[in-house]
Amino acid sequence: MSLAAAALVAVTGCLGHSSPSAEPTSAPTSAPAATPAAATHAAVTASAATSSAASSAASAAGAASAASSAAPLASAGPAFAAAVPKPTAPSSAGAAAALARMSLAQRVGQLFMVGTPASLVSSAVVHAIQADHVGNVILTGRSQAGVAATAAVTARLQRLASTAATAGVPLFVSTDQEGGLVQVLRGPGFSAIPAALTQGTWSAALVRAYAKKWGGQLRAAGVNVDLGPVLDTVPSPAAAKNNPPIGRFRREYGFTPALVSSRGGAFAEGLRLAKVAATVKHFPGLGRVTGNTDTTAGVTDTVTRRGDPYLAPFAAAVKANAPFVMMSTAIYSRLDPGVPAAFSKTIIGTVLRGDLGFTGVVVSDDLGNAKQVAAWTAGNRAINFLRAGGDMVLTVNGALLQPMYAAVLAAAVKDPAFRAQVNASALRVLVAKQRFGLISAP
Repeated sequence: MSLAAAALVAVTGCLGHSSPSAEPTSAPTSAPAATPAAATHAAVTASAATSSAASSAASAAGAASAASSAAPLASAGPAFAAAVPKPTAPSSAGAAAALARMSLAQRVGQLFMVGTPASLVSSAVVHAIQADHVGNVILTGRSQAGVAATAAVTARLQRLASTAATAGVPLFVSTDQEGGLVQVLRGPGFSAIPAALTQGTWSAALVRAYAKKWGGQLRAAGVNVDLGPVLDTVPSPAAAKNNPPIGRFRREYGFTPALVSSRGGAFAEGLRLAKVAATVKHFPGLGRVTGNTDTTAGVTDTVTRRGDPYLAPFAAAVKANAPFVMMSTAIYSRLDPGVPAAFSKTIIGTVLRGDLGFTGVVVSDDLGNAKQVAAWTAGNRAINFLRAGGDMVLTVNGALLQPMYAAVLAAAVKDPAFRAQVNASALRVLVAKQRFGLISAP
């Protein structure tokens, strides 16, 4: 890393769970700067002009019945796997079958996403998958290795998803591929993606077409989840200068909820067409904060409320059947004073699941390195998030996975009500895996 990049990291922290990279500087408003040739742009533009958004898939089932209250076993084995939440739609039958063959320890593993460097399979992630049954990974840092080399890394990761580790269920492999300063994967086969603020100047059809292309590159590299698009709305260019996590780095699609809904939604739809799961973030919005939760504690939004117009992009994404919503760790004083959103039953349960009707997977922003949550022990971060209604704990810091996993497993063994939550969340994750082709229908 250069000194300039190191200085930027010191200011921005994770910035999309990884250090920032250089942004394309010559992106025109009519086409991505990344286009390798005029013919490529012409082909994508033609596709955008003639294609229409595909209809959203049927909503995935997520509710689950209470788990068995069998006596605790040290192995957390089949006695705790006896009660399988029944799927509420035919499309979730394969997911329910997968859940039925998992031990409690394996179900808990489905609730974690752990970081590994994008260019290699770390010993820590090998241990996480094999010993702690982790079912999801995030490629972090920055890689110039290209599609083929990344595909070799993800193939090795998927080989670790054995019967003993994950009951044979493949991994969700994610990364941050927003564009601009937040693009983990580069090199041969990957386009240099312009920042969201540039994408916001294109038509929705063009954003959708290019997102499908970029999603295809991810899919070819073995990445099946993109931690994007950003649906945070920054109020104005002037406000962007004082908004460290989003506006300062041009991560927003525009300065109105309507524009963010349109272009961010188009990006998510393009990914779906490429069979890559989109993750809309950071609910309920980081566009009006003045601190970065990665590097600062006590970051608080004092304006967002229930029914806020700035929730509209998230509401539109939910209506379009977004598979993942990522929770912010900021505090929202008009929603749940003093409680980070990722730990808030009000924000996850009442606002996201209740008001917006979201039934998919709720994933946390980074709970490993973020200063915003450093006051809580690693185990309590995971427990608080899941008790609040979250489904998937993300930690880029693999060293914190074990205490997080151990705390959740111990709580699930001890507390039947929490065990029921674990089962319900694991089923939601597995339903998403079936939706994106990782699990077959029985």
